[in-house]
Amino acid sequence: MTQIRGIYAAGLSILDENLTLNVDKTIKHAESLIDRGCHGVTVFGSTGQAQLISISEKINLLNKLSLSRYKKNFLIGTGLNSLSETINFMEISSSLGFNKFLIMPPAYYTYGDREVIDFYTKIIDQISNCKIILYNFEKLSGYKFSVECVESLVNKFPEQIIGVKDSSYNLYQNLKIDNFSILPGSELKLLSGLELGCSGIMTATCNVTAELSRKVFNDFIDKKKQSKNEKLCKVRKVFDQFNLVSGLHTFFAKKNTIYKNILPPLSILDEKDEKKLLEDLKKLDFN
Repeated sequence: MTQIRGIYAAGLSILDENLTLNVDKTIKHAESLIDRGCHGVTVFGSTGQAQLISISEKINLLNKLSLSRYKKNFLIGTGLNSLSETINFMEISSSLGFNKFLIMPPAYYTYGDREVIDFYTKIIDQISNCKIILYNFEKLSGYKFSVECVESLVNKFPEQIIGVKDSSYNLYQNLKIDNFSILPGSELKLLSGLELGCSGIMTATCNVTAELSRKVFNDFIDKKKQSKNEKLCKVRKVFDQFNLVSGLHTFFAKKNTIYKNILPPLSILDEKDEKKLLEDLKKLDFN
């Protein structure tokens, strides 16, 4: 049985007007996603602006998150380029009872599979009591995992490397590893992925599609006729027209203006794009 299975949202980070992290509201938002159907939430992934938020703010959140009734449902994104900072952040997380992490290889620099294996090896050598979901997203890191690299990491660290979030979509159709979680990064891949043996999804837009995604997942598990997958995919395609972080914050800001706060160089959608986002969703009878 895979250790990470189901519908996972890449949670948003909620900021105050001075652009500091609002810990309480970020946690409340994450918990609400689980209440609405997500099996779990990743905090401090790319959707949560992890690379832009200070380590001290992240630690403050983890301290309060450790008291959440849904503590076991959270994955922790590291969102750091520095190897030493990644290890230190994981050590702090582990001391608070979090041992499942989403880790992307460092951005900006050019490297290959050998260097990636070395990167994760150095992490696990320091923190052996961890469970790692590899984050495969070439658009953000500049590196795309190969099937061979993932297989090598799992063979080397079968207890620690437990899955992959595949947002480059070159793995989920091709990886075949027992007891290994494969989570495509889009609702468009949910049903087809499940049919191929994937474990579920981990996506930004599950912030708004939690109920629809869970229905599709449950109907597949229960071998029921699909009734919501078409609408789910259409909603995802609407958001795919825009930067996902900008689109999601714009969407939620219609109910609560605190979501307008977003860290530079990100921004909410301009008036034209906001209008199109909301009109396209209205055509789908989605609110």
